[in-house]
Amino acid sequence: MMMGSCEAELFTEIDKLRAELLNNVEVMPGCQRVEEEITYREILSRIENVILGIVTSLSKDEAPVLALPNRSSWANISFDSAIGLQMNSGSSVTSIRSDSPSSVRKFAQILKIFLVIYKLVQSNSYATKRDIYYNNTQLFGSQKTVDSIVDDISCMLKAPRRLLHVMATSKGLISGDLCYLEEDGTRIDCRSGSAAVAVSSNIAGIRNIVSSAKFVMIVEKDATFQRLLDDHFCAKLSPCIIITGKGVPDVNSRLMVRKLWDTLHIPIFALVDADPHGIEIMCIYKYGSVAMSFEAHNLTVPSVMWLGLLPSDLQRLRVPEDALIPLTKRDEDKLSSLLTRPYLTSQPDWQKEMELMQQTKIKAEIQSLAAIAPDFLTNIYLPNKLRYGGWI
Repeated sequence: MMMGSCEAELFTEIDKLRAELLNNVEVMPGCQRVEEEITYREILSRIENVILGIVTSLSKDEAPVLALPNRSSWANISFDSAIGLQMNSGSSVTSIRSDSPSSVRKFAQILKIFLVIYKLVQSNSYATKRDIYYNNTQLFGSQKTVDSIVDDISCMLKAPRRLLHVMATSKGLISGDLCYLEEDGTRIDCRSGSAAVAVSSNIAGIRNIVSSAKFVMIVEKDATFQRLLDDHFCAKLSPCIIITGKGVPDVNSRLMVRKLWDTLHIPIFALVDADPHGIEIMCIYKYGSVAMSFEAHNLTVPSVMWLGLLPSDLQRLRVPEDALIPLTKRDEDKLSSLLTRPYLTSQPDWQKEMELMQQTKIKAEIQSLAAIAPDFLTNIYLPNKLRYGGWI
C-alpha cells in the first residue's frame, strides 16, 4: 500500500481534476434534477388517461391507436453538454394500431403491461421485468419484447422505470471503498478486496453512502475487472471504487455511476478496449444512448474521463504487434458513425484518438498490455496514468 507523501503525490492530479469538476458543477443550474418526485397518484392518472383514450375511441366506433415516442431515431435527439443526449419534447411517434394485423399483437402486449404496472403502483408492490414476462409468456414471446415495452411506457408516461414499480436484475459488479444501506436496511460493504458486490436492483433506494474514495473507475469488461480484483487494485490505489457493467451497461450500472457522481463528486474514469465498441460503451456512460435519452438526466455523467486504453498508448508503450488486431469493416463503419455524433465536437482530444485509430486501422484489448508484462496493467499502466494525469 502506498503511504504518506507517495500517496499524496499519487492523487495530486486527481485532486486538481476534482477541483475543476466541482467548479463546473457550480455553474450547472440546480444539479439538473428534472424529475421532481412524481406521486403514485399522478402515475395512475397518466395510465388512466391512456386507457380513457382507448375507451373513447371504442365508444365512437373507431379503432384505438397508441402513440409511442420514437426511441430509435437520432432526429428526435438533441445534445446538451451538461446532460448528454436527450429526447426533444416534440419527438416523432410510432402509431400502434389495434386494427392492423402488423401491430395488433404489440397493441395487446402494451395494454397487458399497462395493466400489470397499474396494479403494481396501486398496491405499492414491485416486480422484475422477468416476472412480467412469465406473467404471460405466450403473449410476449420473448423477454426482449417486455424490456422494450417497459421502456416505451416509461418514455410515454415521462416517468422513470422505478416509479412504475418495475425492477431489472442488475448485471454489474462494484468493489472498493464504499458502504451503503439498501432501501430495506441491508448494509452493503464493498471493501472486501477479493470479491465484488452485485450492483443493487434499486439504486434510488440506496442511502447513507459512506466513502473516502478519490476516484471511480468504470471497467468495460468483467474479465479486466476480475483481473484488477485478483491484483488487489483497490488496495494498491486506495481509496477508490471500481465498477463494471460487463460490456454494454444495464440501466442499474449507469444509475449507480450517476448516484456515485451525485453523492461524492469525485472524478470518474473509464477503462475500455481501444476499439470502436469500447469507445461506444464509454460514451453510453458519459452521454447516454438514443434509446434511453428520455431519462438522460438520471443516467448520464458528462464528467467521465477516458483513462485508457488510448489508441496513442499503443504506439507510446510499443505494445507488441502480435497483441494488436486489424480493424474489421464493421469496426471502420462504427468508428465513422461515432465520429459524426453530436457530442464529439466538444471532445477534440477524443476525436484525435479516434482519427488515429482510423489511420492505423488497428485496435487492441486491455489484455494486450499483458504482452508487455503480466502485471503491467495494475502495477505500471494504471498507477502512472492516474499519477501523471494521463486521461483525456
